Amino acid sequence: MGSDTTAGPESVDFAKRAIAEASAQKAAAQAKLHDDQHHPNHSSTKTGALALGAIGVVFGDIGTSPLYSLKEAFTEKSHVMTVDRINVFGVCSLAFWALVIIISIKYLLFVMRADNHGEGGILALTSLVMPKNSSAAKSAGILVALGIFGTALLYGDGIITPAISVLSAVEGLGEVSSSFDAWVIPIAVVILLGLFIVQRRGTGAVGKVFGPVMIVWFATLALLGLSKIIPDPGIIASVNPIYAIRYFTHESGKAFLSLGSIFLVVTGGEALYADMGHFGRRPITMGWYAVVLPALVLNYWGQGAFLLAHPEAIESVFFRMAPTPLLLPLVVLATFATVIASQALISGVFSLTAQAVQLDYLPRIQIRHTSQDHSGQIYVPLVNWVLMVACIGLVIGFRSSTNLAAAYGIAVTMTMTITTLIFFRLLVDRSEWPRSHALLLCIPMLVIEFGFLGANIVKIPHGGWFAIAIGVLLTAQMQTWRRGRALVALRIHRGERDIADVLDEADGIKRVAGTAVFMFKDLGKAPPALVNNLRHNKVLHNTTLIVAVITSDNPRINAADRAAITKVAPGVFEIELNFGFMEEPDVSQALASIKHFGLDFTPEDVTYFLGHESIIAGKVPGMNPLQEHLFVFLNRGADSAGRFFNLPVDRVFEVGSRVEI
Repeated sequence: MGSDTTAGPESVDFAKRAIAEASAQKAAAQAKLHDDQHHPNHSSTKTGALALGAIGVVFGDIGTSPLYSLKEAFTEKSHVMTVDRINVFGVCSLAFWALVIIISIKYLLFVMRADNHGEGGILALTSLVMPKNSSAAKSAGILVALGIFGTALLYGDGIITPAISVLSAVEGLGEVSSSFDAWVIPIAVVILLGLFIVQRRGTGAVGKVFGPVMIVWFATLALLGLSKIIPDPGIIASVNPIYAIRYFTHESGKAFLSLGSIFLVVTGGEALYADMGHFGRRPITMGWYAVVLPALVLNYWGQGAFLLAHPEAIESVFFRMAPTPLLLPLVVLATFATVIASQALISGVFSLTAQAVQLDYLPRIQIRHTSQDHSGQIYVPLVNWVLMVACIGLVIGFRSSTNLAAAYGIAVTMTMTITTLIFFRLLVDRSEWPRSHALLLCIPMLVIEFGFLGANIVKIPHGGWFAIAIGVLLTAQMQTWRRGRALVALRIHRGERDIADVLDEADGIKRVAGTAVFMFKDLGKAPPALVNNLRHNKVLHNTTLIVAVITSDNPRINAADRAAITKVAPGVFEIELNFGFMEEPDVSQALASIKHFGLDFTPEDVTYFLGHESIIAGKVPGMNPLQEHLFVFLNRGADSAGRFFNLPVDRVFEVGSRVEI
């Protein structure tokens, strides 16, 4: 895949620092140094601004959970619960401890320290445990496969989240007037259409208002909750976990099944980790503890207190807490909040796609950068339109947030569980924790997550199948593409000759002016395009560069480490260009920046030679026929190598070949 790398001291010791942080000033200094190294612009003076940005982008999903999570805990068809004191206190207790254990402890205290040079997310985490050699391949292979499956599941989450979030907000119009009931679906569809249509403009300009709007949203959550807590502050006692235990002894079977809905309070937890590279751990942590966690807890407690006095309000408990004159403004604000939450998931899927393409798990597709200042702001047209069609299809097909809730949660639960399993492997292998200590940390997390997962299993026949189907299909596609690419490389490399032998035979051949760049990954061998050029045209350019583009398992590569250059013969150089898996490979720019004795590179006088393989499914062993045809289909739809490597279109010459797999 990429060049081998070793984690720096911040990555190796991330978990140990987490434990010592509360009592050791040195550890706090190390954490600050870690954040500043990976995010040089994240100085202390900017932490507040970054925290505001994180509130607007990172916490959108988890911040809109109060719209539906508590309601679904009582009204889900598989476990209709009695709205009584024991159940209300139990649900509030479980919601509080889920937020504390899964978000505060698991992600913020531990998992977010498992960064890949500042970048987070399950794909970045998976790259840390990818095998570096054949001896480690078997033991790590299962976890890598799980990581790819978890990545695929997040695509399902990216489809469901905009649909359920927008629909749950628009449903509040039914509380304003029953005459709006028939308009809920059309309005939700129009909002989703608008959301996806504006994606091509980028999130930079819109993102500036995300933070302030979400601040207003979280303030509204807190005030709504306080307005119901103050008259009946007894609900605060639900912080005692004894109420969660009583909950499971009251209506045991239903209580367990309700975990699938209670889990909705922490959906969006993976976004904290995935968006770490954009904001840094410290701003995200600050935003969580200063704004988000207090607002969520107060709102859930307020909903609980309100339900104790008005159990009949369970069907729309969030909106019924608001005074009637403020109901319409609340619906409008909730709609804005859900659009922002949806934007965060859509942007996350774009970033995930770019990473998967760079790691060669997805075909090359068109990726547009929408900002000259921030490389992470991208737009992926194909993914955008597929998401739009899928989201609108879900809204029309499921028709209510209650029905969609059955499809929601299982993908996120599986992803969180997979994250914990990979994190355990990282603790043992990379941080050198004793296995017993790593188990002591991870087993309680797994017990909780497996409980949530078990409760979500019953959702599969009622809509959960959708997220799993998306995950399975995308996993099959990713694995097929990666395997197919390996087979194509194997077929192409058969019969290859050493570059030195080919150049020896070409000794004395006519040299022509200009520079030829042959894109070929297998350095040391002669590119087929070069061999054909010598055979048919019988010329060699004065400057001949054989360029291999390598995607590292690091998110980004320093400019000083970008190129490794080897002189093969007079005027002939082999160049290895290294790009991080979150970078856009710009070959022309990288070559133009090289300063090397004897290497004369003039961008206006360059011809780029690319190999273009026509793939056909045949009888050669390697993949089953279904996978072969899938790979051929994916290969036909892949973006051109010239566009992917940012080569000038008027200077590219493609040499075709036929490959049977």
